[in-house]
Amino acid sequence: MYYSHYDSPVGQLLLVGDTQNIHRIDFPINRRPVGADSTWERNDATFRTLREELDAYFKGTLKNFSVSVAPEGTTFQKTVWNALMQIEYGEKCTYADIAKSIGKPTASRAVGSANGSNPISIVVPCHRVIGTNGTLTGYAGGLNTKHWLLSHEAGEQSLFPFDEW
Repeated sequence: MYYSHYDSPVGQLLLVGDTQNIHRIDFPINRRPVGADSTWERNDATFRTLREELDAYFKGTLKNFSVSVAPEGTTFQKTVWNALMQIEYGEKCTYADIAKSIGKPTASRAVGSANGSNPISIVVPCHRVIGTNGTLTGYAGGLNTKHWLLSHEAGEQSLFPFDEW
């Protein structure tokens, strides 16, 4: 497994993957912080395409990522994460919407749990899922990060600058 770091507008991201797939993208502020494992090898070249796509995303010129992802999780989690990939750039939906889309209309809480366990932030856009009442709900990178990403995708300037990073 390889890792690298990427300086983004929302802080330094930890990129983890192999030569074919991205396995993790973690925020510097995370409710479950992950650092580079001692068995991983730093290899910035492995993440060239991901870096280019993240650059374009943060410039507002990339709407859909093409990098190959291989998140580790249960079958249900992977089903939810695949549904997240269907949410269009700049759009939002609710946990109930995702539950319905995967044929489990009463599983909103389970969808929320799977959403919160998404290991590939930004590329698998769990930040686009909000509460039924329209409020921002939990996010591994923090609610300020979620707000910033949604504002960015809406073409708005976020109220929460990340100058403390």
